[in-house]
Amino acid sequence: MCGESLSEVIASGERRTQEGFHTAMKRYIVTGAPGAGKTAIIRQLEVDGFSVVEEAATDVIALWQAKGVAEPWTQPEFIDAIVSLQATRERRLVCGTDPQFHDRSVVCTAALADYLEFPRPLSLDEELQRVRAENVFQSRVLFLKNLGFITRTEARRITYEETVRFERIHERTYLDLGFEITFIDAGSVLERVKQIKSVLSLKH
Repeated sequence: MCGESLSEVIASGERRTQEGFHTAMKRYIVTGAPGAGKTAIIRQLEVDGFSVVEEAATDVIALWQAKGVAEPWTQPEFIDAIVSLQATRERRLVCGTDPQFHDRSVVCTAALADYLEFPRPLSLDEELQRVRAENVFQSRVLFLKNLGFITRTEARRITYEETVRFERIHERTYLDLGFEITFIDAGSVLERVKQIKSVLSLKH
């Protein structure tokens, strides 16, 4: 599978599901409110030898801003763009170390749509159904608690109060879709990675 092109990977998705590919590969979602420290955690897990999948929303924002769209999150098609990039990245990483850690997931995109008060597009609903039907992700979600403050960036222009509201929407969305949330307490990067490894019984 490592030598397959992206189109071949997508075309063989049904076959891999039937062979138990998704259930065999443990894929854990790392999520939380904006500014909760996910990027640093993902980087440390990568340094420690784990396969990781980058967040899609931040990269979509950066790309659109580079094209002159100052606030991509105000555009309804923003959600579709995130869903598309997430699906591409998830399908592309068919090889690597087990487990894999994903910086957010399509469930986060559903929470984002709800937060922005956008109707969920068909592409989002279909992707939610697919990841659940194929058991793409482990039911346990690693949810980073907010750090008690927010650092604003070009891609993150919300207040701490808005972050807390977004955090609640995220939590509710995952629970509504049947996931089990494991909270990772605020702390240093190494402390939080140690906690993740502990709850998952990892030896790296």
